Amino acid sequence: MLLPLLMGMPVILCNMLLQSLVSVWCIRFYIKRFHNKEGAIAGVMALFGIITIVLFGNLMQILLWGVLFMWLGEFTMLKEAVYHSGVNFATLGYGDIVMSAKWKLLGPLEAVNGAMMIGLSGASMLAVLQHHIRKQLTPP
Repeated sequence: MLLPLLMGMPVILCNMLLQSLVSVWCIRFYIKRFHNKEGAIAGVMALFGIITIVLFGNLMQILLWGVLFMWLGEFTMLKEAVYHSGVNFATLGYGDIVMSAKWKLLGPLEAVNGAMMIGLSGASMLAVLQHHIRKQLTPP
């Protein structure tokens, strides 16, 4: 039980760092391009940009887990490793691909990691949306 935790924790920490970088990137993107813009189109484009950045960050995190699974010898093809990782990260839990008993605990570990990171992604998008709405409602 200890070995999967020792292997999974560095990936979780890397994902936390990556998510932090993505969140800061989202804030900078919004401030640079849309902070002083008015109107619905600006709001849509700001949110679209943030969603794109967040999606890229989540895909990189899924890829990082997939690479770990490959490195551990659980998969021979990156495509399968990333698919399995995506199922875990999104907390879908299809169960069509099951890892060996030795590394099985990495699945729930990735699911917890994914739930936290997807939650933080949603928070980034909501923060931009709230700020834009607040700007629209505040008289000049």
